[in-house]
Order: sequence, then structure tokens, then C-alpha cells
Amino acid sequence: MANIVVLGAGIAGHTAAAYLQKGLNKKEHKITVISPTPTYQWIPSNIWVGVGKMTPEEIKFDLRPLYKKWGIEFIQAKAQSFYPEGDEHINTGFVEVEYNNEENKGEKIKVAYDYLINATGPKLNFEATEGLIPGNGNIASVCTFGHASHAWELLQSKLDKMKNGEKQIFVIGTGHPTATCQGAAFEYILNVDFEIKKRGLEKQAQVIWITNEYELGDFGMGGAFIPKGGFISNTKLFAESYFVERNITWIKRAGVKKLDDHTIYYENLDGEYLEQPYDFAMLIPGFAGHGFKAYDKTGKDISDKLFAPNGLMKVDADYTPKPFEEWTIKDWPETYQNPSYHNIFAPGIAFAPPHSISKPMTSKNGTPIFASAPRTGMPSGIMGKVTADNIINWIKTGNATMIHKASMGRMGAACIVSAGYGMRKGTAATMTVSPVVPDWEKFPQWGRDIKTTMGEPGLAGHWLKWLMHYMFLYKAKGLPFWWMIPE
Repeated sequence: MANIVVLGAGIAGHTAAAYLQKGLNKKEHKITVISPTPTYQWIPSNIWVGVGKMTPEEIKFDLRPLYKKWGIEFIQAKAQSFYPEGDEHINTGFVEVEYNNEENKGEKIKVAYDYLINATGPKLNFEATEGLIPGNGNIASVCTFGHASHAWELLQSKLDKMKNGEKQIFVIGTGHPTATCQGAAFEYILNVDFEIKKRGLEKQAQVIWITNEYELGDFGMGGAFIPKGGFISNTKLFAESYFVERNITWIKRAGVKKLDDHTIYYENLDGEYLEQPYDFAMLIPGFAGHGFKAYDKTGKDISDKLFAPNGLMKVDADYTPKPFEEWTIKDWPETYQNPSYHNIFAPGIAFAPPHSISKPMTSKNGTPIFASAPRTGMPSGIMGKVTADNIINWIKTGNATMIHKASMGRMGAACIVSAGYGMRKGTAATMTVSPVVPDWEKFPQWGRDIKTTMGEPGLAGHWLKWLMHYMFLYKAKGLPFWWMIPE
């Protein structure tokens, strides 16, 4: 009997659990999912909650009935520390977790495993930026459905002020010098702008994009070249055109350092310390690991074997420091397997990238200001499935060879950024890149396959965004033939 433990029930963790239960005989093997909350949320739709077009109930559901049906044990708890060699009492690896439910909140237990999937995702590191506290004053977030609900409440109050003739400044973007998820902020600013214009309040609003990107359209992946009108364009022009068309201004190459009630303080690559007034701010925080500790059988701290300095888990990547010009797709992991303990995996945002995809930039004051590598959404789902497939094969054959692989240097990804809501008035920017990490050896001219890397705006993309919302929730709920829907 194999005992598989999955930490986290987000896109990577829940996907892995779904395929594990499908591929293994649950009478012979045990699957346990551990997560601080019993709720699954389709995070991409937080954007629509943040502008009042969907409610939290429309983007989330309780996992417990589904896991009971699937024969998966669910434990509502937070992971605390890792013991990959066990201890004097437990011979197999185990994790120490702390209950997060009402009945026994705070109580700690040890959960043993034969295979461990760490899909805990990132710590939303709001505290890394002074004053960046969602719900505090005029600061909003769309990182969780709870944050997004508050964002809509705050946005409504600003819309009311504009109706009464009071001008408001909206600043949306990244809230840390090395933040990622520019795409989520990009989508949110377009939806906020849509709601303002729909009400005819644009004369009372100033909408500003603030970002750590060197150029707009970088999105943490170094930008991309795209075919357009018979020519090769790029995502810089693609993103700028969206903003120019909507009269949205921008501040780029900015590392936000601090916020107070009405001012954003930031540093730019020229080393200048500048200020931007605001009445409404939604800034994506930096991401970090959760601060987990790891110990060997004797109790010695071996956290550096499992985790990189940023707290994210080490996997089968090349972490050797090297100049930017020497980075290649070969540095990126393929199986998300820890090199020291091969029965531990970390798909999704939980794994430590070997380096950024965008070129690292440092201000004249020595502050790193650049976009970190994105790993959310489609890539996380693919990684979760590949991890499950490899564990299933290992259990069934006894062969530890990782035959299933999913390098970000070989996988493509699609992103649909909505810009409004409605059957006729909504639009979306549909973008695909292949591969996510540029492969300059295979595609020396553009870094990616120019035939499958594209960017197109239009109403059809908005309909597709709607379809994806319902399709991926259908899949996550394990409804009939869910596995036929690709990641």
C-alpha cells in the first residue's frame, strides 16, 4: 500500500489529487489532501469578483464532499515542518501540520507519507512592502476571493464619489520590486477602467498602471514576439495599445517600497525615489515560500536541502549561478522532484525557479527591479498532472524513472485577459506563448515558435474567457468525463 500526501488544494494540488484518485486503486492505496481551507477557488475569476460581476459563491466550492466521493482523506490544516527521513518514532517521511478547523484549531499532528506533493503555492508576501495591507484604507487586492470581495466594496465607494463630482486616482499594478502576476493586475485595471467608462465617469477618473516591468507586456516572461498584420510585432506594443486606446497612463521600471493612505512611494531603475498619489490601489504583492523547516532523523535542520533561500522548494532545476546570457531552458525542471529526497515533489508556484525569465535589472541604488517568472494557471495544472502521472507509474511498476515531463522551456501556455463584461460589449486579449521560457537554440530569431505564439484582442476572446471559467470549474468539481478537459 502506498500513502500519498498532497499539501495544498489549489490548481496544482487539486489537479494532482484528481489524477491520483483516477489512476490508483483507492482500496490498495491512500491519498490524503491537507489544506488550510476546504475551499477550492478558480483564481482567474477573482478579477470579476473584484468588479462585482461575479460573487465568491460563483467561483468556489467545498472540496470535502468531492474528496469523500473520491475516497480521498481531507485534513484542514497548515503544513509546519518536514521530516523526510522520519524520526526515532516514525520510520517513513512525515509532515507536521497544525489543524486550522474550529474543533481542534492549533493542535499539531504528524502525517506520514510514502510520496509527498508540496503544492502549497506562494506566501502572499504583503508585509515585504511597507503599508501594503489589503483592506487597510484605500488598498485592495484580488489575490483571494475574500480580497476580491473587499476590492469591489472599495471600488463601489470610489464610483459613488465620482458620481458626486469628486475626482479619484486609481493605481493598479505590482506592489513589490520583484513581483510576478502582472497579467492579473493587467486584467484588473482593464476591468476597472471598463466599469468607470460604462458609468460615464471617465472625466472624474485618472487610471494609472505601475509596474516593475522594464517594458509593458513583459509579463515576467521577457515579453514575446507575435505576428500581426503580416508583420512581427511584440507584446510591448500590444500592451501599450490597450492602454493608449483607453487613456490609461503608465509608470514602468518601478519598485514599490511603501504605501500610506494616499501615497505610493517607489524607486525606479534610475535610482530616483518618487511618489504617486492615489485614492484606490490594487498592487500585486511579492511571492515567497511559507517559511517551512525541514529536519533529518536526528532533528538536525536540513531546510537547505529542501528549500531555496526564498523558501520555495528545490526541484530538478539547475540552480548554478550564471550570467543572464548563459541561461537556457535546460536549467528549468521537468519532473518537479526534489534532488535530495526523490519521493518529494513540488509542482506549481511551490517550486523554486532556477532564475527569472525576464532579464534581471538593478537600480543605481542596487535594488533589483524586474518581473519574476510566472507559474500560475495553465502551467500549474500541467505540472500537477505530470507529478501525479509519475507517482502512479512509480507505484504500479516499481520503477522510479520519471517518464512524464513538463518543462516550462517546452510547454506552451495560453492566457486570456478580459477587458469588460457582457455578451456584446466585453472584449479580451487572447495570448499564447510556446514555449513559456524562450528557447533561443531552437528558435534563434524569436525565442519562441512564431506560428503558435500570438496575441489577439476581440469579443470572441471574452466569450472564451467565460467558457474557461465554467469549463475549469466543471473539471475541478470532478463532473462526468472531467479528465477529457485539458489542463
